[in-house]
Amino acid sequence: MNFELTISPINEIDASVEVVLVIKKNFKHDFVQDKKLLKKAGFKAAQDETYLLIGKNRLYVGIESINDENLRVTMAKAIQSLSKTKYKSLKIASYMADKNAYTNIRAMVEGLLLGAYSFDTYKTTKTKQPIKNIIISLEEYNALELDMEKAALAVNLGQITADATNFTRDIVNTTPDDCYPKTLANIAKNLAKEFPLECNILKPKQLKKEKMETLLAVARASRHKPRFIHLSHKPKNPKAVISLVGKGLTYDSGGLSLKPGTAMVNMKLDKSGGAAVLGMMKAVAELNLDIEVHGFVGAVENMIGGDAYKPDDVLVAKNGKTIEVRNTDAEGRLVLADTLGYAQQEVEADYLFDFATLTGASVVAVGHYTSSVMGNGDVPKDMVIKAAKASGELATKLDFNKHLRTCLKSNVADISNMSNTPYGGAITAGIFLDNFIDKKNKDKWVHVDIAGPAYVEHVWGENPIGGSGAGVRMMIKLLETLAEN
Repeated sequence: MNFELTISPINEIDASVEVVLVIKKNFKHDFVQDKKLLKKAGFKAAQDETYLLIGKNRLYVGIESINDENLRVTMAKAIQSLSKTKYKSLKIASYMADKNAYTNIRAMVEGLLLGAYSFDTYKTTKTKQPIKNIIISLEEYNALELDMEKAALAVNLGQITADATNFTRDIVNTTPDDCYPKTLANIAKNLAKEFPLECNILKPKQLKKEKMETLLAVARASRHKPRFIHLSHKPKNPKAVISLVGKGLTYDSGGLSLKPGTAMVNMKLDKSGGAAVLGMMKAVAELNLDIEVHGFVGAVENMIGGDAYKPDDVLVAKNGKTIEVRNTDAEGRLVLADTLGYAQQEVEADYLFDFATLTGASVVAVGHYTSSVMGNGDVPKDMVIKAAKASGELATKLDFNKHLRTCLKSNVADISNMSNTPYGGAITAGIFLDNFIDKKNKDKWVHVDIAGPAYVEHVWGENPIGGSGAGVRMMIKLLETLAEN
């Protein structure tokens, strides 16, 4: 999609269809165009309600009030409702809460691009988005005077953010036969070729040398050898140094603790954390943020076979801690244990964030649409929650406690990879990871369990069926904030 900003009034712009947002409380007023026709059609201007007046080439969309979240979803619904029409260009006025709310324009752009997303790689008939050109008029519905330069920046930020999210969605949705550890490594290499990023890929011999035995154990029954990805964005005199860590399980059968057949469906989603980190690094490079950012992804496939790691095995992590394996389907935390260890060895970061579809318990706790945020320090956790809210993602804190820590005790090793209770599973998984965070980094680290929102089998908000790109928008917002300070 091509975006164009113009100072021309909306009625002077040549486009095949106009999108008009109707604020619910304003629908009763006479200034709403085509009010009688809309009422006759039963249009009530409810949030995300759409009605296309074909004779007037106008799409009306209801919105409860003007804010980023509503605009993002409303514009996604608008573009989706036009996806089967023949319209090729779209025009829309600006809608802002006040004269300084340029994030509203950004949200509109994000909504259009996120809503237009479709994944049809494996379909013989491809989806064609008819709308190619979008013209946004700086004529604001409440007659606010807008600055072209600030509006253009908002459009650019919206495009980069949405493109990074859709890039992540594509990786998540790709099948395990087409996306395995080497594939993720190649994606990272291509990012480094396209953007000013440094890329280092570790293969099995190097992983062995780095004593990353827990990651190697998970990977060893697969015909696809593991890869470890390290992408870096290094500006001169950065304002902060950030490490991002992602779980890149390109497929998870459960290993010898085999998942039921139905639970294996869609386990391509288990690479969502790693895919999100790749999407974040893409955005960081495009934005050229004035902060140093490192992306680490442990890319493995968890399969069964004669060489599979087993329940009762004791593994030695990179930091020297021993782990009793009680369940081979609790593999993501083993991969992250070594990935976090390597990240801390390589980079002295101001903050360390990890992203993983780590536990079904997170979905049970907070539902499909919300990420669970855990850690020891309130400051970085609050940063994530604030950034999630600003970006349109949902996230909530789950607090550690000393009683759940005892549930990971092992009689034969330093720690067990599974809790001895079925309750509080998301938190005990986070506590497990805490054992692999260096003392000096305890209050700098945040674990984000994206198991709920990363992959959902129905349309929700601005998100499609399948991969949502969870974590990408919230972290872009957080990194932008750090770069501005």
